[in-house]
Amino acid sequence: MPEDAAAARAAAEEESAFSHPPVDPDVTAAYGDHPDQVIDFYAPRVQAGPGGPAPLVVVLHGGAWRAPYDRAHISPFADFLARRGFGVASVEYRRGSLEEPGEGSGVGPGKGAPVAGRWPDTFDDVAAALDALPGLAREALPQADPRRTVVTGHSAGGHLALWAAARHVLPADAPWRMDRPVPLRGVVALAPIADFTVAEKLDVCGGAARQLLGGEERFAERLPYADPALLLPTGIATTLVQGRTDDVVPHAVADSYADAAAKAGEVVGLTLLEDVGHFPLIDPVADACAVVAEEIAQLAW
Repeated sequence: MPEDAAAARAAAEEESAFSHPPVDPDVTAAYGDHPDQVIDFYAPRVQAGPGGPAPLVVVLHGGAWRAPYDRAHISPFADFLARRGFGVASVEYRRGSLEEPGEGSGVGPGKGAPVAGRWPDTFDDVAAALDALPGLAREALPQADPRRTVVTGHSAGGHLALWAAARHVLPADAPWRMDRPVPLRGVVALAPIADFTVAEKLDVCGGAARQLLGGEERFAERLPYADPALLLPTGIATTLVQGRTDDVVPHAVADSYADAAAKAGEVVGLTLLEDVGHFPLIDPVADACAVVAEEIAQLAW
C-alpha cells in the first residue's frame, strides 16, 4: 500500500477508536488513596458461555504510560466486553505527568512532552490493583467469578498485562515479586510493548519505554524488573493479538517477545491480523475487536 494511503488508513482507524463517547462504569472502587488508584467495574450485560458466574476480564489501558491518556478512552471497549457476557475491571494507574525539557520537542517555548510513566509508581499501582482485585470484585461484581480471570491490555497496557502475569519470575529483590504465579486463566496482550530492547531500537512512542524506566542512565539497570521479554517463562497461557500494519507498535515487537518465549520453552499464541493497525483492537465497531473478544473467551471459559 502506498505510504500516503497507509497513513490515511491509520488515521481513520485512530479516529474511529476515539470517536465513541466514554461509557460510565456500574461501580468504581479504590485500591489506594491516590485519585488514579481506582478500578471501574462493568457488570456483564448478557449471560454467555456455559452458565454460572461470568469470567472477569481485567483491562489495562494504553497511552504510552503518559498522563493525557486515562481509562476513559478504553471504556467503550470495556463496555463491549460486558455486552459479550464478561465482568470487566478497568484499572487506572499513575502515569507520567512531568514535562521533559522543551528543546527539540516542538511543543512550544519552555514546554515538552509528557514523560512516560513513573518509576516505581506505575508498577506499584498495577501490582496493588491486581492484589486487591479479588476482594473488590466480589463486592462490586457478585455476578463475576474472580477465579476465572483473564488480563488484557492494549499497547502500554499490553506491557502491563504481561508484566502483571510475570511477577513470580521477577528478580528476588523486586518489591512486586510473588512467591507463586498470579491465579489467572490467561493473558491476552493487544499490540503490546512486549520487548523493551526492540521497542527502543524502533523508537516506539518516542522512547516511552526508556522514559518509563527513568531515562537512559537507568534503562539497563531496571530492564530486568520491567521488560516482559526478560520475564519468561511464566507458565500462564498467553496470547498476543497484533495488527500487521500497526505503525505505532510494529509487530516486530510482538514477534520478538514470542521468539523469546519459545527460547524459554514456552508457547505463546500470536494472532496477526491482516490489514489492521494499532487501534481497531479496542474499537467496538471493528472486526478486530470481535477477534479480541474471542481470544479472551478461549481462555476465560
